[in-house]
Amino acid sequence: MVSESKENVSGFIIQGFSDTPELHISLFVLFLGIYLTILLGNLIIFLVISCNPHLHTPMYIFLQNLSLIDISSTSNILPNLLHILLTQQNNISFLGCMTQMYAFASLASSEYILLTAMAYDRYVAICDPLHYFARMSRKHCAGLITAAFTVGFVDPVGHFVLIPKLSFCASRLIKHFFCDVTALLQLSCSSTFSVELLNYIEGTLLTFSSFLLILISYIFIISAILKIQSSQGRQKAFSTCASHLACVITLYGTIFCLYIRPTTSYSLERDKYFSLLYIVLGPVLNPLIYTLKNREFQ
Repeated sequence: MVSESKENVSGFIIQGFSDTPELHISLFVLFLGIYLTILLGNLIIFLVISCNPHLHTPMYIFLQNLSLIDISSTSNILPNLLHILLTQQNNISFLGCMTQMYAFASLASSEYILLTAMAYDRYVAICDPLHYFARMSRKHCAGLITAAFTVGFVDPVGHFVLIPKLSFCASRLIKHFFCDVTALLQLSCSSTFSVELLNYIEGTLLTFSSFLLILISYIFIISAILKIQSSQGRQKAFSTCASHLACVITLYGTIFCLYIRPTTSYSLERDKYFSLLYIVLGPVLNPLIYTLKNREFQ
């Protein structure tokens, strides 16, 4: 038991993409370009909204916080991946691994709640425009953002408590490019039932409920849009939701493929690329989706 305990806290080895060493330089250049694109695009959104009082409306304040989450979530994972690809030094301490896991889960949870708040904002704007400024006041907007980050950072505490209690006696090699919960559970030789149960409970209470609320909002939104007489009016109303809808589809499409399934069906290669898609696709596309055809932002 003592040796197991020592091994548990000694740290892990992140496999990354060590199975394709001939591609390390190419992958480093690719991921560095993606990371710089994410930083530049989201930082521009954050600064422009901060500096322009005309953009201090609920929709843009939510977008500003979404950009902050995108910057933080990719900075939690990509710099370490770049370091591994460049130096092949893939050791990570136990505390460092737990911190990366916690930051990833908390920022992801905050994003779910924030996207739900953005869906509510679009629902009020289209279905109840006369009361928009009353229902989406600065105070209510700040409350929704505070709730998103509070729930997000409280949600993964259970994992942070339960996972260190597992015995990692089989191997220290994490067959992933970061400390993901599912990859960590593959290393445990003790029962992972409590962690898996927590995954499903949180998936139901947070991920699925957020998705359900967004879906209900869009049912009412689409119903309201279809009642608009002119085609130009319908097109204009839908265009205000199209960016958010695209972001939601991107996020939930990848997250359902990643986590809403038993651990026994875990596939290393498939999950690696789904995780990569989840981590970089949204942060890369969101600045383009939200600003490319946005006259106010331009």
